Amino acid sequence: MSDEIEPFHAIAIGQLAHRLKAEGRSIIHMEFGQPSTGAPSAAIAAAHRVLDREPLGYWESAPLKEKIAARYLRDHGVAIDPSRILITAGASPALVLALAASFKPGDTIAMARPNYVAYRNVARGLHMTPLEIDCGAETRFQLTANHLAQLDPAPAGVIVASPANPTGTIIPAGELRAIAEVCRARDIRLISDEIYHGISYGEPTRSMLEFEPNALVLNSFSKYYSMAGWRLGWLICPDDLVSRARAYAANFFLTAPSLSQHAALAAFDCEAELRRHVEVYKTNRALMLDALPAFGLASIAPPDGAFYVYADIGHLTDDSFAFCERLLRDTGVATAPGIDFDPVNGRRFMRFSFAVSTAEVNDALARMRPWFARLMAVKAAFHGPERAER
Repeated sequence: MSDEIEPFHAIAIGQLAHRLKAEGRSIIHMEFGQPSTGAPSAAIAAAHRVLDREPLGYWESAPLKEKIAARYLRDHGVAIDPSRILITAGASPALVLALAASFKPGDTIAMARPNYVAYRNVARGLHMTPLEIDCGAETRFQLTANHLAQLDPAPAGVIVASPANPTGTIIPAGELRAIAEVCRARDIRLISDEIYHGISYGEPTRSMLEFEPNALVLNSFSKYYSMAGWRLGWLICPDDLVSRARAYAANFFLTAPSLSQHAALAAFDCEAELRRHVEVYKTNRALMLDALPAFGLASIAPPDGAFYVYADIGHLTDDSFAFCERLLRDTGVATAPGIDFDPVNGRRFMRFSFAVSTAEVNDALARMRPWFARLMAVKAAFHGPERAER
């Protein structure tokens, strides 16, 4: 077991991007999953009103928890007692609480690979053992019930994400049900990261709570609600872990930002505005999926939701960090290297975030088109056209 925490390489790319911008370069930020849209207008207006009249002390909003519970009943048919909901300073503390409250040092936590970099690193930081299961295109880069059924011994817990980061793939309802059944049979505690719920391009996203009432669920206002900088999320706990999770929350984090909680109450009433954001992402997704194969990036994960394209660049490089750095320096387009999400195979993948504006997507594609064309031409000259196109 190792508690070594790996760096978040996309942050290094982002820092370089900001240095280049300070030097006068034009930069397009596609390295982070951060909506370019701001918080909903009503949320901002509510924050202004609260600043004028409230002292903003430590607080956990009971009305906000009631609204969250009502949303699960409306969208998923799941009745949740608001007492099971912990308001957190984003989904990141919710992940810490879920792991700390559910497991002990030395426990094994299974997860797909590729995955969000914090899953393995938070588990390691809490002296648990991440078990990363190689999940390729044949399972749409997602864990399956069969993966979990074959593990010997069974892990103490598993983290699933649908839609997933970095791929945007969604686990179908039947597979979510099968995963829940295997976890019940093998006594595996389920953590479901649902931070990208609300952002899908086909069927609506399904909550694991529909199939496993005792799952721990992470969610946030950062993505669908475009409130990343407000640092607000939530954790839904099963009854047997609520008291323990609350004790950890109080000692680790006290409370989430009060101003953000007031704003989030108003954000729940901005559905039309938020759906327009998703329509922008849908347009951006179509532009990316149309353009990237012509760049030579034909092997990509199917982005069913979220706002990412995870592309295989193994025919062009075996060093995704250097590749993304070179792309940034040459074109001003910042992207994320795959090594953040997959320490084994990620050197041959990169991730684009299309959570920027449509104008920025078009600009980024225009900048990258000749860059990739030159790179493919060089590969063809050295290796022949057949290998260059693979």
